[in-house]
Amino acid sequence: MIELILFLLLVVAVSLVAERMQRTILTGPMVFTLAGVAAFFLSPALLAHLPRVTSVSIPQSIILSLGEITLAIVLFGDAIRISFRQAIAASPLSARLLLLGMPLTIVLGTLISWSWFGAALPFWEAAILAVVLAPTDASLGAAVVNNPRVPERIREALSIESGLNDGLSMPFFVLFLGLAGYELEGHSAVWIHYALMQIGYGVLVGLLVGLIGGRLMAWSDRRGWMHEGTHLIVLLSLAVLAWTLAGAVGGNGFIAAFVGGASLRWANDAVVHYAEEFEDSWGHLLVYFIFFAFGLLAAPKLASITPRVWLYAVLSLTVVRMLPVALAMYRARLRLPSILFLGWFGPRGLASVVLGLIYLEETGLLQANPHILLAVIATVLLSVVAHGVTAAPLSQRYARYVLSLPPSAAERG
Repeated sequence: MIELILFLLLVVAVSLVAERMQRTILTGPMVFTLAGVAAFFLSPALLAHLPRVTSVSIPQSIILSLGEITLAIVLFGDAIRISFRQAIAASPLSARLLLLGMPLTIVLGTLISWSWFGAALPFWEAAILAVVLAPTDASLGAAVVNNPRVPERIREALSIESGLNDGLSMPFFVLFLGLAGYELEGHSAVWIHYALMQIGYGVLVGLLVGLIGGRLMAWSDRRGWMHEGTHLIVLLSLAVLAWTLAGAVGGNGFIAAFVGGASLRWANDAVVHYAEEFEDSWGHLLVYFIFFAFGLLAAPKLASITPRVWLYAVLSLTVVRMLPVALAMYRARLRLPSILFLGWFGPRGLASVVLGLIYLEETGLLQANPHILLAVIATVLLSVVAHGVTAAPLSQRYARYVLSLPPSAAERG
């Protein structure tokens, strides 16, 4: 398959220059997304010169399954790595972004998309679009969170927000999906029941898997029965187990994965030492594949994206993100450049792609609205490029600005 060959060649190439690439405007998600778009258009020409190679379209079902597993692993790892209670207590800025900024983003995103697309996008479908585009992805602006010259408070706030807001957005997504079905299917109560089951069973399964798994790991560790390398295998198995079991009983697998990771850390705090290695070991290759597949899926839709949809994408990345952040930072004593910096670096990435695919999967039950599909594609594509290109230069410029501030500035404290 020509697409698979191109993807694997690119993985090797990016891995060989990964350290050097960190000093450029290029990011992994940007490279793989644009490569996926290019592969769609270049495959016919390559096949003409490689008669023994075939082009087999990657089924959307396979992309969806891999995307769901990838997001489940990321959610599980983030919940282990970042303690919600400790993060909120230690980082007031992240508390503002998560507890005020994210709900305001969903509300404002719903109102703008509902009014922007008019009758073509009913209210609860506008809410679905808003929540799909609410989670942020720090990997698209890695130069910001990895730049030691950017104040630790700012980097920590963006990193914690990105690590937790995708998991916190899942109940809203499930609820709005149920309410949209309730509205479109003649106010059938089955959709409300569906949403409650998804959330409730997802939480229950996550708690059981995390607590039992954490206790068993701690019990085995105390007796010296576990080999050092097996911790990562157990964590991967528990992440996929929570996701799979929740789906089997009618719950939401992502809620289960996120709750499972959090409860696992609560039951066995020692697992936090494996969290970063866990995500590095299992996440990067899958994440790169999802962005590459996203490029392949987005390419044939580019001609259908109208200027109105592109303008909505601009609004989503600016007004819909930056205004709630500004309101959330009220009385945080941050200066305007800092608020704008926090507001701009809210990239849309993996979670938005996977939630968009899940929304499409529901077309058997809920008629898919093309405006949601096109708006997600346009917003993520624009974010991948815009945030990737601006991350390094703006973080350097912001770091120089902070140096000009007095030591007592809120940015430094």
